[in-house]
Amino acid sequence: MIHAYDKVYLDKARTALGRMLDFAVYDLKYDISEFFDLFISSGVAERFETGDFSVIVGMSGVELAYKVLEQFGVERERVNPNYTASRSEEFWLGWALAYYQWETSLRFAEIVQYVPIKDMIALYMPYHEMDIRQFVDQVNAMYKAAKPETNLKLLRQKAGLSQRRLADLSGIPLRTIQQYEQRQKNINKAQAEYLVALARVLCCEVEDLMEKVE
Repeated sequence: MIHAYDKVYLDKARTALGRMLDFAVYDLKYDISEFFDLFISSGVAERFETGDFSVIVGMSGVELAYKVLEQFGVERERVNPNYTASRSEEFWLGWALAYYQWETSLRFAEIVQYVPIKDMIALYMPYHEMDIRQFVDQVNAMYKAAKPETNLKLLRQKAGLSQRRLADLSGIPLRTIQQYEQRQKNINKAQAEYLVALARVLCCEVEDLMEKVE
């Protein structure tokens, strides 16, 4: 898996996202799901997930929260954060979610589309006491349960193409396309020319075809 930024910056990114959610909920009085939707819609999430250093290491969690609001023209009086003595559930979720996004390279919008924020924060007990890999495995299981179809199938259906028509247009054997969609073959290991041909027909990027949660 190719990550958007080097692991050396990961701890800072995790702390920043955790502090952002803690501050948004306890100091700015936002519902966590509402604020995370703002985070995504503001474009700050995209900068975060693509490794924009001015965001992942250049801002504190408090600065991130205000940056999100600024994108919508929302002006809030600057307040000093009242961090809890122990990590809040919201801080833990941001801290864990930043790791999950880095590990899978999924967009934040796609993560919460299939595993809503409220479902992830409900994992606080007992996952906050476990190794982060166990959180990743659990969210992966939830993601796959909510999204049983492959990206190839979803993109093909969005384009209004049958499997046979996609095979004809791409020059890829029908049986191979069926095997990718049924996960009998791993599309992540497909021949480069196959991926390029599929992306061309489906008007997408090769990366859009990849299964980031296997």
